[in-house]
Amino acid sequence: MSADHGLRSGGQVLVDQLRIHGVDTIFCVPGESYLTVIDSLHDAQNEIKTVACRQEGGATNMAEAYGKLTGRPGVAMVTRGPGACNGSIGAHTAMQDSTPMVIFIGQVARDQEYREAFQEVDYHKFYGAICKEVIQIDHADRVPELVSQAFHVAASGRPGPVAVSIPEDMQRDMVDVADARPFQTIRPEVGPKSMSAFRGQLASAERPLMILGGAGWNEQACADIQAFAEAHAVPVAASFRCQDLFDNMHSNYAGELGTSASPALTQRMRDADLLIVVGSRLGEMTSGGYSLVNIPVPKQKLVHVYLDSSELGRVYEPDLAIVASMESFAAAARDMEAVACGKWVEWMRQANQDYLDNLAPSLPMDGVDMHEVMNVLNARLPEDAIITTDAGNFSGWAQRFYRYRKFRTQLGPTSGAMGYSIPAAISARLTRPDRPVVCFVGDGGAMMSGQEVATAVQYGSDPIILVLNNNAYGTIRMHQERDYPNRTLATELVNPDFAKWAQSFGAYGAVVEETKEFAPAFEAAMNAGRISVIEIRVNLETITTRTTMSKLRGSGVK
Repeated sequence: MSADHGLRSGGQVLVDQLRIHGVDTIFCVPGESYLTVIDSLHDAQNEIKTVACRQEGGATNMAEAYGKLTGRPGVAMVTRGPGACNGSIGAHTAMQDSTPMVIFIGQVARDQEYREAFQEVDYHKFYGAICKEVIQIDHADRVPELVSQAFHVAASGRPGPVAVSIPEDMQRDMVDVADARPFQTIRPEVGPKSMSAFRGQLASAERPLMILGGAGWNEQACADIQAFAEAHAVPVAASFRCQDLFDNMHSNYAGELGTSASPALTQRMRDADLLIVVGSRLGEMTSGGYSLVNIPVPKQKLVHVYLDSSELGRVYEPDLAIVASMESFAAAARDMEAVACGKWVEWMRQANQDYLDNLAPSLPMDGVDMHEVMNVLNARLPEDAIITTDAGNFSGWAQRFYRYRKFRTQLGPTSGAMGYSIPAAISARLTRPDRPVVCFVGDGGAMMSGQEVATAVQYGSDPIILVLNNNAYGTIRMHQERDYPNRTLATELVNPDFAKWAQSFGAYGAVVEETKEFAPAFEAAMNAGRISVIEIRVNLETITTRTTMSKLRGSGVK
């Protein structure tokens, strides 16, 4: 038993474990189901910052963004029942994005379970499909063990969310128990046999293409994989919303494989004779709806490097499967004996030229010219600026035209969850206060999580939020018009004046209706010293970076 602590409540033991595991920030909406934990956090304010959010989806999305930025589990706390349901969106994003996260959920008292008590939810059933593991701590003397388990599971293998249910009466139980040790992130190391086989696959290729994505990266791994690409003249593409894994200014960069992928790049992926997929699952978005790579046996030779063996061979049968951390594989690739690459140097050069060509505008724009907006951002923002994106067609501007130069400068939900970007931007600015943060969000997404602007004002987080307002659920409208032309329903939106709305929270607010207004508005936001919201009123007709609503209307009808 612990002689150092003596008797402690279950809630106090839990908070002490958070200290031990290096938790410095918790995002929450308070609730009576975990009041004992909140009371214990009161005594830990010098070590753990508790950020009270306005809705549990905001809290879990903030925790998810923290996990992306730091590589350590983001921590959220929500109350039982409705709070847990609201918070599930962040868990789903963390699962699909392979982000380490631990969500603590208040639960009804143990003697009330399985009666459908007030706000009772069975979290094993509810969270089981969207979390790596669901744990309920029924005995306070097991708090150190099970919290340690949660952090280890969240951070190791393919990272992801873990839900921990904490019955309210368990938190009050007094126990004398020893603390756990800080969690360790367990990552597999690549072996020489795997690297020899990889070198053989590369040596026999004529049109290799490397695709980077997923979790487990750090600055060193990115630098090492870049060195490998340079030494071997391999073109490098980024999977959906992973553009910050490779310098977009680099001559080996081929572009992003996601919703804004250029036709030239998707064709290049089809034409490649070797795909070197490092970290990416090759999910639906990256694979063009699973159309670019045949399932289960790809037409291209496939080397698939992933940090969890359970993913390798699950969808695609690789010619070479390598279980390794990104850091381990990248370092080994950097040091690998060079392969003669003259036969594909021109292939690489053309891939980069295709990317540069894709930066040219595809169509003229009525109203605010978003190409000019992106030019301002590329010129004005430093290379370590963080860009957050929401789900929606508007995100194409940041995906196609912004040039990411540093690791962890892009935060976006591969899950396609609206309402992510504003909480993520607030979290990013709290987590990385030395770096500018710019948020791209549509009017629909802004109205889903915009109340978190109040959280930003309260805690001094000051990102710049760009609301691209076309008074519609634009992506859904696009699909509606494509497949059911002139039969739109439920996609029109009536919105507030977002500048006045922002000002009501105490934020800086501005409205941009002409292109020339953006640069001064953005400059004012950069100097505002508080969270800023710039509403950019865009024409619904320009529905993507490549086409118009008129051209799409009825094109999907068969």
